[in-house]
Amino acid sequence: MPAGLENIDRNAKRVAVDDKAMINSRSDVNQLLPMKYHWAWEKYLAGCNNHWMPTEISMQADIALWKSADGLTEQERRMVKRNLGFFATAESLVANNIVLAVYRHITNPECRQYLLRQAFEEAVHTHTFQYICESLVLDEGELFNMYRELPSITDKDAWALQYTKNLENPDFTTGTPEKDQAFLRDLVAFYVVFEGMWFYTGFAQVLALGRQHKMTGIAELYQYILRDESIHLNFGIDCINQIKQENPHLWTPEFQQEIRRMLTEACELEVAYGHDTMPQGMLGINAELCEQYLQFITNRRCTQLGLEPVFSPTENPFPWMSEAIDLHKEKNFFETRVIEYQSGAALEWD
Repeated sequence: MPAGLENIDRNAKRVAVDDKAMINSRSDVNQLLPMKYHWAWEKYLAGCNNHWMPTEISMQADIALWKSADGLTEQERRMVKRNLGFFATAESLVANNIVLAVYRHITNPECRQYLLRQAFEEAVHTHTFQYICESLVLDEGELFNMYRELPSITDKDAWALQYTKNLENPDFTTGTPEKDQAFLRDLVAFYVVFEGMWFYTGFAQVLALGRQHKMTGIAELYQYILRDESIHLNFGIDCINQIKQENPHLWTPEFQQEIRRMLTEACELEVAYGHDTMPQGMLGINAELCEQYLQFITNRRCTQLGLEPVFSPTENPFPWMSEAIDLHKEKNFFETRVIEYQSGAALEWD
């Protein structure tokens, strides 16, 4: 029975902080307090403060540019459509993994609280791509079936689906070293690879378009999504590292090498996607720079997991991407409007 749905034990002692654990916890998963993982709660609060909805962003300038015969080059149109084609279904894959697998096996209530917030944000992201598709009057069939019809996208999704076997198996439970490693592997696949690597080529491409004052509405929407994803990624890495800390027997040298191979494979798939979406250079970027960026990111993810990098040291060719991730209020670089990236209830009024 999933944690949280067991029969009530009338004679159970009260939950203490030390009873709580990330997985395989025997404490009552319904009890938020006393809190153990304050980092999870802080990320939940950050997600709430960063609340936004896609319909807040005007698409009028994007619509006019998209309809204009010479508004965008054919390469730029191809890049935008393939970008949207990947993201449109990728967000659903992540949401399914959170709701159907991760939430079941994380036995800590403050982490589950954040997962509920993240699940909503994934719904907002899916809503965003519906909003873009509807605004630009794009071919819905082409966009939402691209994950089956475009090989570079199919290859990425097929790789990810290897790590969703636990979604299909309602009898899967953690509790043995082998099964706990399987769960850790799934967390790496979806938090570190899917959200922490595979979204970044698309982010760089569309934000580069916005820096040229093109499709500024979509670029601003992507900026909001990127900021959400940066919290998702950091939460996932914190989860993985916390599980490692509590279960050091899982993080064997052999398992570490397996994770490094996963990240290497994932980088290669994303590089192929970058070449497919951008066969020629444009907007000051090209597939080769995207490859360098992915190698930089892959090494960064290795470091965050306590692993040796898989590529030779390389510099970030897109330092301006750091601006887009910055969660502080700022004038965004598309010069469309001042971003107040917090809900009104969270702002401090003088």
